[in-house]
Order: sequence, then C-alpha cells, then structure tokens
Amino acid sequence: MSSLVLYHFPISPPSRAALLVIRNLELDAEVKILNLFAGEHMQEEFLKINPQHTVPTLVDDDYVLWESKAIATYLVDQFKPDSPLYPSDPRKRGIVNQRLYFDATVLFARAYAAVMPVMRQGATNIPQERKDSILEALGTLNTYLEGQDWAAGDDCTVADLCLLATVSTMEKIGVDFSELANVKAWYERCQSLPGYEENEEGATAFGNAIKSKLEEPF
Repeated sequence: MSSLVLYHFPISPPSRAALLVIRNLELDAEVKILNLFAGEHMQEEFLKINPQHTVPTLVDDDYVLWESKAIATYLVDQFKPDSPLYPSDPRKRGIVNQRLYFDATVLFARAYAAVMPVMRQGATNIPQERKDSILEALGTLNTYLEGQDWAAGDDCTVADLCLLATVSTMEKIGVDFSELANVKAWYERCQSLPGYEENEEGATAFGNAIKSKLEEPF
C-alpha cells in the first residue's frame, strides 16, 4: 500500500479540486494543511519536496507531483483506472481534458486575475471588464452543459470536480449565475458529491476574505 499525502490550503480552489478527487475516489490520504498566509509553504522542509512551493502537492511514496489537474488525472490512473471520473476511451478523455484546460486557462485564470489584486495588492474593487470576462466564461460553461448533466457528458468526471472548486469560489465571492440555468442546475447537482461540504467551507472562507476587502459587492 502506498503512503499518500496531500499538502493542502483549504481556501485555494486548485488545492480543493485535488482534495475533491481524493474524496470521490475514496482514497486514504493524509491531508497536511499549509498556511500560505503564514509562509509555511516557504519552509525548507516543503521546499525540498516542491521547489516551486505550490499547493496542492501530492506525495505518493517516493513520487511527488504538483499542479491540480495533473494530480487529479494521476490519482485516477494510479488508483482506479476503470473509474468514469477519468474515462479511458480516448474521445471521452479528450473532452475531459479540454474541460480541464478550459478551467485552468479560462475560467480559473479569469477569476484569479479578478481577485488577486484584492487579495494581495490592496485593491478594493474589481474592474467591470474583469467581472464581465468571468460571466462570459461561465456562459461558455453553460453552453457545455446544454443537454447533459455534467461538463464532459453523462458522467461526473475530474473536470466537474475541478470546475466545482472554481465555480463555488466565484459564487462565494458574489458572482451571480442564477440566470445561467445549466450552470445553476449543475451546481445544485454537485451537492451530492463526496467532499462537497468540505469544499464549500474553503470556498466560503475565501469568499469572505475577498468580500471583506471590497468597497462594493461583486
């Protein structure tokens, strides 16, 4: 049996995405919390594990991996390769990968660009163009979900888990997607997933931290 450890920061959406995959695969993993605000990710012990000092970081015996999407797909391939969370069929997997890249390079990237100046640089408002770019990306997700329950088809996949970590964070910041019927229904569907409440706690903490710094609501 392997010894699986996840270095985790609960308010981080990518870190929560990796933990959601662990919960949905029902893996026995030790979760080690690193407080990035306190600089715990810069301690020598962690830098030896991950010189990029990012979370999430996964340690599986002598194997170390970081970047949430890489961790998500590795976990399925390594521990439950027959799981529909990351289908082996090349065409189905291709769609899952596309959705993962969409989250990384569009949806999460736009959310990050909007909130990091508030979190780290003392900004007290989010420019309208960045709000609009988030809503545009959510509109794309709404299109993906047309006629299907999950982002990549009829089954929940790692793409949904990563998207859930991002979308829940947006919702807690104050993004209103109530008019995006498919996203709204999908988000409600996600409530039945293992780890949902745990993810919500982290998203709420992040959302509260951002909202406390804003002069006006999102």
